[in-house]
Amino acid sequence: MAKPWDGVISEEEQRAYNAAGFGRATGIGKRPALLIIDVQYRTVGSTPMPFWEAIKEYPTSCGEVAWKAVRKIEKLLGLFRERGWPVLYPYVAPKLAFDAGRLSDKVPAIMNVAARGYDFVEPIAPAQGDILLPKKHPSAFFGTPLASYLINLGADTLVVTGCSTSGCVRGSVVDAFAYNFRVLVPEDAVYDRSATSHAVNLFDMASKYADVMPTDDALATLRALD
Repeated sequence: MAKPWDGVISEEEQRAYNAAGFGRATGIGKRPALLIIDVQYRTVGSTPMPFWEAIKEYPTSCGEVAWKAVRKIEKLLGLFRERGWPVLYPYVAPKLAFDAGRLSDKVPAIMNVAARGYDFVEPIAPAQGDILLPKKHPSAFFGTPLASYLINLGADTLVVTGCSTSGCVRGSVVDAFAYNFRVLVPEDAVYDRSATSHAVNLFDMASKYADVMPTDDALATLRALD
């Protein structure tokens, strides 16, 4: 089966990782939780648009690839709602001058996002009972009570979706792995403004930190749980 990183990561490099024993599937546990990271209009845009059009509306938008991922997240969210499994929304709140931090130095545009940009995307917006988790840094764990919430929920597996593959998704996946959660990343339910960064980071996460698979396969895996 073709992988998102085929053609980006050479066959020789993939063979080297396989030979060293990287990339084995770990499977999922019995109590999954869904993370929907930073799926706000500022990363998606108000409607599906090509990247160069989308950044005229929100300079932090990832363009139409984001909306493709939203449709996949919608399917996962539907299953979690049906099963009554927990859903958590780590998200960036509007940046104020006193907490701009180094991110504003690297990406000044983040300080000028219109207020509407911080709203959750309507098709997958939070519902009553979901956990909203404002964060200041890429990892959803850093400086937040996420680990405490997950322990209280009894979660053993995180299904990680959202934006961006190379930033907040990857940071959260690495920290989840460090906390000994099983991690599943639906490869087409995460998105990035760079196709190359998207592919490389999916490869790295699949090699070391998570099971990475298409959303349809993730849904089948989750539906198999009792």
